[in-house]
Amino acid sequence: MDERLMFPPNRAEGLARLDAFLPRAGAHYAANRNADLGPGDRSGVSVLSPYIRHRIVAEDEVVAAVLKRHRFAAAEKYVQEVLWRTYWKGWLEMRPAVWTRFLEDRDRAMQDASRNRDLDKALAGATGIEGFDDWVLELIETGYLHNHARMWFASIWVFTLRLPWALGADFFLRHLIDADPASNTLSWRWVAGLQTAGKTYLASTDNIARYTGGRFAPTGLATRAEALVEAPVPAPSPLRHGDGSKIDGPTLLLITGEDLHPETALLATDRVAGIVTSRTTPGWPFGEKATTFVEAAAGHVLTRTAKQFGCDAQWITGMTSENLIAAAQHVGTRTIITPF
Repeated sequence: MDERLMFPPNRAEGLARLDAFLPRAGAHYAANRNADLGPGDRSGVSVLSPYIRHRIVAEDEVVAAVLKRHRFAAAEKYVQEVLWRTYWKGWLEMRPAVWTRFLEDRDRAMQDASRNRDLDKALAGATGIEGFDDWVLELIETGYLHNHARMWFASIWVFTLRLPWALGADFFLRHLIDADPASNTLSWRWVAGLQTAGKTYLASTDNIARYTGGRFAPTGLATRAEALVEAPVPAPSPLRHGDGSKIDGPTLLLITGEDLHPETALLATDRVAGIVTSRTTPGWPFGEKATTFVEAAAGHVLTRTAKQFGCDAQWITGMTSENLIAAAQHVGTRTIITPF
């Protein structure tokens, strides 16, 4: 299955999916959001995460559209799920040492990975665990997993297979189109009992059978989920704020995969003389599917914003200082702006 057919990489598709989901964003979502009936039936969820993650469609416009259609009491569960993504990004931004710790854990675990046959089986979807092996193949093929399946997967990885949690989180980052360092890392930490110290998530045969409509009923799963432990998380650091100064003169607008609707970040006084984005090659923390999606979506943004501002648009190869300086000089400016 071509992931580009599953997730056409443009804003029009994201808005169309949002519009199609709106009737189901209230009571229907609350009642059906945990059901993973397979890639052929995603009626219980919005499947908007790749578009929201890369801000092709922004969190605030999703919430506004939902609340325009439903009372808050009915839509509260969906609104909460959207805002969890926002919360996780802010939480990790204030605690960058948690991301550094994840990288260190991952690198240590990778040193022993070549001798771990259980890891090889897990990554190949060859553990013999019903459901888990199917999710491995679904993730690799499509770049997407239902959120409930992600929780079951992480729980089985950590507590049944007893594999390093950081390697599981890394596996997700390498394959998910919606790969988000904050949401992904902190969700894996939560399942393992690190994020909320001592609180774990244990996948069970009955729960999986119930919410997959009987598709899977794996046996031999762990019956206990003993929380992993770590040194205390450092205290949060204050967020940085801009100094509020105005930018005089023309600017070069830099588009990145972190924000593919940059118009919302611009001020009325911003004078955009040129727009630039970078061609990328697959590389951690984004795998081939996410890279393909982001680059194609960035091309749509480049065309749209160049038309909007009536200015020059450029592709560069690699986000190096030399390439960015050359792009700025090309449009006659010394100022580059990009959404934070």
